[in-house]
Amino acid sequence: MSDDTPHSDATRIETISSGIAELDELLKGGYVRGRTYLVQGVSGTGKSLLGQHFLQDGLENGETVVYIHGEESRGDILTNAGQLSVDIADAEFLDIGPGTDFFAEDISYDLVETTEVESERFTKDIKEIIESVNPERVLIDPITQLQYVERDEYQYRKRLQSLIRFLRDRQVTTVTTRTLSQGASTEFTFDDFESLSDGVIKLYLDDSERRIAVPKHRGLGQIDGTHGLEIRDDGIEIYPQVVPKHTNRTFDPSLLSTGDDAFDALLGGGIERSAVSFISGPTGIGKSTIGAEILTGIAAGGGSVLAYLFEESIEQFTYRCENLGLPITELRESGALQLTEVEPLVQSAEEFGQHVVTEAEKHQPDVVLIDGLAGYKISLQGEEQRLVRRLHGLTRVLKNRGVAIVLTDEADQLTGVPTATSTNTSYIADTIVYLTYVELDAELNRAIGVLKKRLGGFDNRFHRFTIEDGEGLRIAGTFDGVHGIMRGTPVQGEHQ
Repeated sequence: MSDDTPHSDATRIETISSGIAELDELLKGGYVRGRTYLVQGVSGTGKSLLGQHFLQDGLENGETVVYIHGEESRGDILTNAGQLSVDIADAEFLDIGPGTDFFAEDISYDLVETTEVESERFTKDIKEIIESVNPERVLIDPITQLQYVERDEYQYRKRLQSLIRFLRDRQVTTVTTRTLSQGASTEFTFDDFESLSDGVIKLYLDDSERRIAVPKHRGLGQIDGTHGLEIRDDGIEIYPQVVPKHTNRTFDPSLLSTGDDAFDALLGGGIERSAVSFISGPTGIGKSTIGAEILTGIAAGGGSVLAYLFEESIEQFTYRCENLGLPITELRESGALQLTEVEPLVQSAEEFGQHVVTEAEKHQPDVVLIDGLAGYKISLQGEEQRLVRRLHGLTRVLKNRGVAIVLTDEADQLTGVPTATSTNTSYIADTIVYLTYVELDAELNRAIGVLKKRLGGFDNRFHRFTIEDGEGLRIAGTFDGVHGIMRGTPVQGEHQ
């Protein structure tokens, strides 16, 4: 077999870490040694910092690294990186930006001569430091510094091709950065470096939400789509999409008792493992309370529960539930119940999903409660439909692990059943429990019914229910002889 075959090429591929484990995951192993990568995005997205993580990883592995910079001084780079716990002080630095003397000079040059002189100087300086230091890793921040000194597109492309070949021949892994104009396309004059690069990483900043994508990675491929990115005290954090895998999955439709015989009877025996159950209804009707009833019933019966609160604090949730007779504190102290309060507007759907999956691996819960879906869409960063898709991915991953998922979801009408769930979420649900108000004889009643259950039978009638201090949920008899509950126009008497 010749060395030119795909198989022999694959055997020569060696990966090195980007310095961020989750980026390595998106790159399906990391950067390929000896290849060149382009990191691009608008100003402030974290391009330089991503490259600095790459250099720091090399230094920690005892490698020699070079930082070629043109917009900030070495001192500013080290100070700014240090603020985010990134230490690259031992890197070799080459400043190819204009010095302070350029501002003070009063000399007029011919444009072509100037570009030729500057271009040759850059080439000579870069060649000298690479040959003298012999680095394993190089960061060129930004690559557009070379564009500024070339007289035309043809010359710029030739310079880039020559630089890439020079670095590849020496097996130098290179990360370059480029700043895009706000709102601009990635296509603009001299835009050849994207096609010449072995990999492209794009960073986004939209309404204060940061995201990352890898549209191209020669040799290894990549995980497609956009993913969550945050810049915090320890630098860049990346949160890949939670994607369900169709291997080693389990399907366990066994029933979990809610701890309430009447509620179990309504549900046909309880809620299923490996299923998503929605509790839907208008504001104030008791969705969170019924969710709490389910999780406490399962936990008190020897199960394990994770609960995520989007719309109230742990203290408020605990106080309210214990007034209803639900032993939240006791179950938390026993370890059967883990409560997590989700802070508003501080994380992406990907970060939340990764946290839930990690906690599920750690605690092996029977049930995960997300209370409530409206708060989920408000509290997490991102466009609504993407959040719903991420929720779908998260629930599929949990279902594949045999976990039951319970979500509370708010309807926009006080009476009737206008829609089973909020916009574009009904396809996620295996079971839908719906709560609504029913007005009869000038008296307001609460009604509970099961609208859908994929995995078994259920009582298809609406039942009266109450929520009282010290007693919690109490499901009473059906609305015998009452029609039009789902339309929001209940009528007592024979159905016409």
